[in-house]
Amino acid sequence: MIDDRKKLVVLWTSSNRDVALKMVFMYVLNSKLNNWWDDIKLVVWGPSANLLSQDHELQEYLKAIKEQGVTVEACINCTDMYGVSKKLADMGIDVKLMGLPLTEYIKEGRNVITF
Repeated sequence: MIDDRKKLVVLWTSSNRDVALKMVFMYVLNSKLNNWWDDIKLVVWGPSANLLSQDHELQEYLKAIKEQGVTVEACINCTDMYGVSKKLADMGIDVKLMGLPLTEYIKEGRNVITF
């Protein structure tokens, strides 16, 4: 069992492409490649879902992140609002209700950072 202090949840909500490329994705991928965390989840929530659905470079970057074993989840309420639920699911993202899972991550004591 992994110690919850060694688990990271990155909550990505920004529609800013530079934030995605130069902070969120770079940190998540390097965290995994360098074993900074034992377990990493990237949560796509709000405007970031719409950006990801439209940006092919981000989609390719996300594929590399997923290939390294990062779990990627998205809030279905948000993806439905933008009409991108199927597109994100087709990219291998676990699209689901995220309120309770995020609450559980916090209660478990996982490290949560937001962008």
